[in-house]
Amino acid sequence: MAVLRCDSYDKAIQVVWDGLNLLSPAVRGKTVLLKPNLVEYSSTAPINTHPTVIAATVDGLYRLGAAQVTVGEGPGHVRDTELLLEECGLGAALQGVGKATFVDLNNDEVHRVPATTSLTALSELWLPQSLLAADVVISMPKIKTHHWAGVTLSLKNLFGVVPGSVYGWPKNVLHWQGIDNSIVELAATIPIHYVIADGVVAMEGNGPLHGQARDLGCLVFANDPVAADATCCRLMGIDPARVKHLAIAAPVGDLKHQNWGCRGENPDAMHQNFQLLPHFEYLVLS
Repeated sequence: MAVLRCDSYDKAIQVVWDGLNLLSPAVRGKTVLLKPNLVEYSSTAPINTHPTVIAATVDGLYRLGAAQVTVGEGPGHVRDTELLLEECGLGAALQGVGKATFVDLNNDEVHRVPATTSLTALSELWLPQSLLAADVVISMPKIKTHHWAGVTLSLKNLFGVVPGSVYGWPKNVLHWQGIDNSIVELAATIPIHYVIADGVVAMEGNGPLHGQARDLGCLVFANDPVAADATCCRLMGIDPARVKHLAIAAPVGDLKHQNWGCRGENPDAMHQNFQLLPHFEYLVLS
C-alpha cells in the first residue's frame, strides 16, 4: 500500500512509475487487464480515471516486463465507446504509449462463471473473455462519492466488467440484487490483484456523475482492494467501516488498517472532509 502526492496530472507519469516500483506488481511475462472508470465524458466534471494515469500505467507495466497490457471497460451509460474514448482523451493517450489495446467489455465474447457467494440471488455471471483470460487484473477507479453506495472505488469499479450485451444498460440487474451485495459478489468472483486509484482530482457530493471536483492531490497503490478502498475513504474523511459494502467485504480483503503497512504519505494526515449527500452523512469519520 502506498499513498503518493500528485497535485497535477502533469506530474502523474513520474508518480505512477514511483508507485509501481513501490507496489512491485508481479507482471513479468503476464497478460494484464487494466479496468479504469469510464462512465461518461464531461469537459468539467472529474468523472473518469484520467487518461494520463492510465497511459502511464500501461507504459510502466511494459517497462516492468508485462507481455500484454489491455485496457478494458464496459460503460454503463454511453454505448458509443469509441466516441467516449475520443472525447475523454484516452484513445489519443493510448496511441502515445504503443502496444496498448482497448477492449469494449460490453461487447466482448462472454463465458458463464458460477457466483461465489450467497449475497445475491445470482447463481452465475456472464463475464467477458478479456477479463477471464487476464493473468493480472488492476482496478483503476476515480476516487468519488456515490449517491447509492456512498463511495465508488476499486470494488464498485467492477460494475463496468458486466457486459451490457448480456445485461443491458445501465445494468440494473446488479442494483436489483442490492448494490452493496452485488459489489462484493463481483469482487469475490473476479479477483482484483492490484489497485491504482486516481485521486489527483476527485469528486464529492452527488457522485458518481454530478458531484463537484475536489483536489485531493494523490494516487493510491495497493495489492488489496479492500485496503485500497478503505484508505481512499479515510482520505475522503469517511469511516470505511460504515460503508456497507466494505463492512461485508472480508472475503476479498482486509479492512483493518493496522495491517496494511502504508508507505508514502500518511492518509490520515492528508485527509479532507468530502461533502456527502444528507443520507450518507453518517459515514463521516469521527
